[in-house]
Amino acid sequence: MTVAGTPQIIVEDLKKSYRVAERTPGLVGALASLLRRRQRVVRALDGVSFSLARGELLGFIGPNGAGKSTTLKILSGILRPDAGRCEIDGLTPWRSRREHVARIGVVFGQRTQLFWDLPVREGFDLLRAIYNVPRARYRQVRDELVAQMKIEPLLSQPVRQLSLGQRMRCELAAAMLHEPSILFLDEPTIGLDAPSKLAVRALVAELNRKRGVTVILTTHDMHDIEALAQRVIVIGHGRVLADSNFDALRVAVLRDAGEDVRIEEVIARFYALHGASEG
Repeated sequence: MTVAGTPQIIVEDLKKSYRVAERTPGLVGALASLLRRRQRVVRALDGVSFSLARGELLGFIGPNGAGKSTTLKILSGILRPDAGRCEIDGLTPWRSRREHVARIGVVFGQRTQLFWDLPVREGFDLLRAIYNVPRARYRQVRDELVAQMKIEPLLSQPVRQLSLGQRMRCELAAAMLHEPSILFLDEPTIGLDAPSKLAVRALVAELNRKRGVTVILTTHDMHDIEALAQRVIVIGHGRVLADSNFDALRVAVLRDAGEDVRIEEVIARFYALHGASEG
C-alpha cells in the first residue's frame, strides 16, 4: 500500500531469528539433553517491510507466532533485528533508545505501566518524573486526559482495586502523559466486557483523530480492527501477507460469500489461503 507524504515510520526487510532448544519427551530425552543440546532456528521475521505516515491508525494482525510481537518490540527499541532497517522520526529505535522512548507510548493489555499499590494519581506523578515532563505542562495534559478518559473518580484508588476496563482507561492516559507522537497498542481490549471495549475503542479513535497520534494496534479481536483501523497489515510466517484497508481485504477473500459473513470468518479464510494457521 502506498503511503502519501513523508513516512513517520520506515521498516525495510526486517529479519529476526531465534534459537529454540529441542528435546525428546520423557526421562531419556531429559538425560540426553544434558549431554547434547539440540536447537532449531525459528525465523520470526523474514523480510518485513512497510511504511506509515504520521497520523495513520494501523491494524497489525496475524495468528499467534506470526511475528507481530517481534515487530513491535523492534519498533519500540526493545529488540535489535538480525538485518534490515527501521527508522522512526529519523531515529533507529535500538540505537537511540532513550530519545526514542520519550516519543512513544505503549499499552499492553496484560501488563501495567502504573504502580499496583499506588493510587492512580501518584502513579501519574511518578511517570511525570520518569519522563521529565515540566510540571505546568504535565498538569495541563493530565487534566485534559483525565477529562477525556472520564477517570476523575478513579484517581484516588489504588490500581489493584480497579476493574480491568477502568485500568485500561487509566493505562491509555498514562501512556499519553508525555505527549508521544506514536502509540503502540498490544491487545488493549483483551478480557474486557462489551461496554468497556466500546469505551476503549472510542478513546483510541479520539486520540488518533483529535491529537493526531499515530497508532499501531495488534489484536485478535477483529471487531477492534473493523471499528478502528484505517489500514490493515496481515502478517504470517514472519512475512507481510497483505496491506490494504479492511474492506478491500474482505472483498479479496470473500468475493462470493455475501455481506453477512462475520469478520472473524474473513481473517480465518485469509489465513487458510496463505497457509498461516491460528495457534
